[in-house]
Amino acid sequence: MRHKGTIVVKVDQKRPDKKVLALCGRIVKSGGLVAFPTETVYGLAANCRDASAMKALYKAKGRPMSKPSTVHIADTKAIRKMGCRITKSARSLIGKFWPGPLTIILPSRAGKALGFRMPDNEVALALIRAAGVPVVAPSANISGNKPPKSAADVFKDLDGRIDAIVDSGRTSLGIESTVVDLSAKRPKILREGAIKRRELLKVLRID
Repeated sequence: MRHKGTIVVKVDQKRPDKKVLALCGRIVKSGGLVAFPTETVYGLAANCRDASAMKALYKAKGRPMSKPSTVHIADTKAIRKMGCRITKSARSLIGKFWPGPLTIILPSRAGKALGFRMPDNEVALALIRAAGVPVVAPSANISGNKPPKSAADVFKDLDGRIDAIVDSGRTSLGIESTVVDLSAKRPKILREGAIKRRELLKVLRID
């Protein structure tokens, strides 16, 4: 599903309109692209089980196909449904930081590694639930540009490239999530973002 111009829909952060988000969820489920707010930056939602949607996502962002995208979830059951195992370290981090600005990369039964994040934003969680499919959501911008903190930032980069933008104002943090890789024996922090390295190390109990 593509539009000549991108639709912008406004929702209240505290009381998001379920009908509006249900519509946006259907767009994602049917292969469309929808930008939405998280507590960090605006993300760009796509159905990761739809090859055409994933191709459109990478094309819209100008993102290399080799660069993986994080699965955004509304509950931890989705991790097991995606064939991944919640390790002991992951369980500790989830208990401390989720929902929140932490991306956790986990091993899968298929031998690959997948990244997951549960955003601390009611609009984001409602959209993920409404989509009813695994949702990947890299930042909603042209690759290499500044991460979008508002719907206006998204519109500037992606108008005409995506189907819709859910506007609920500026993001509360404005900085990308921290990324920690737990797919190997020793945890590795790949990106320090909203959650600082020392906070993670305290929970993981490593130097």
